[in-house]
Amino acid sequence: MESRRLEILRAIVDEYVATQEPVGSKAIADRHSLGISPATIRNEMALLEEAGLITHPHTSAGRIPTDSGYRLFVDKLETVKPLSTAERRAIESFLEGAQNLDDVVMRTVRLLADVTKQVAVVQYPSLLRSRVRHLELLALTPSRLMMILITDAGRVEQRVVEFDHDLTESFLTNLRAQMNQITLGERLVDVARLLLGLLETYGVSDRVDVSQIISTITEMSLERPEERVVLAGTANLARFREDFSAQIHPILEALEEQVVLLRLLGDVGDTVQVRIGHEQSEQNLRQTSLVTMGYGMQSQSLGALGIIGPTRMDYAGSIPAGSVRSFRRRSRC
Repeated sequence: MESRRLEILRAIVDEYVATQEPVGSKAIADRHSLGISPATIRNEMALLEEAGLITHPHTSAGRIPTDSGYRLFVDKLETVKPLSTAERRAIESFLEGAQNLDDVVMRTVRLLADVTKQVAVVQYPSLLRSRVRHLELLALTPSRLMMILITDAGRVEQRVVEFDHDLTESFLTNLRAQMNQITLGERLVDVARLLLGLLETYGVSDRVDVSQIISTITEMSLERPEERVVLAGTANLARFREDFSAQIHPILEALEEQVVLLRLLGDVGDTVQVRIGHEQSEQNLRQTSLVTMGYGMQSQSLGALGIIGPTRMDYAGSIPAGSVRSFRRRSRC
């Protein structure tokens, strides 16, 4: 596509996002300093419409972008609106106050919805991808033991188990060291298999106690296997009610389904992905756009976050908000 035509498409997108009004050639000529006449702009707009990148909603001279037009705009987007230093500091300060993983996730989803003025979705770190950071055996009394499992995603599980006899400190110290040596950095789904081999190294007298401890830790590692997604900012959709030709209720119904949200965030990598309008697999969301990105440590993606709004979304502003490293880094809690 000629660069001039692409500049006109960008101008149409910018104007329509800002005003929600069909954009005419005169408005482009007056506000965007392209150095060409309204007549030339009209000719180029005719070619854009012929290519299926813009359309006219009624008989007015104004045009609006199609899904294909938005897609080309996003693919050719060279500059985004960076968050200011003050905004980044405010985000980091807000997330620094989180007390645990649940608090991190809830603060992140609320903040993302507030920053973008869209619907925000954040997936909890996937249990299938989480790894063991530390196992702790803490004797509350000689016969009462607290077991603590900490993952690299910040999840903390703990259980208290009563024994009918006292456990020695040397026994607990040795078992703790062995379990951490075996499981450190390993996936939660592999914990049961790895610890099972440890049981065979103990004599008959200790095997019952070791078996009970391993069984409890295995249950902790497999507990809450379901994936979880949290949502915030659904009220923001009301600000764009006119953008949806159908009623807004089917969109809200889709967003209430965890399985739908999990599908939206499925297979998200470490780069920003944008799905526009009919690119959405969910029928009830095809009047919306979705911006997603994975988060985690280094190359290991533990979950994903995203924003959902009308196709008339401020992509240049939403993309950096959805990918800001503050959100991703705090997933470690």
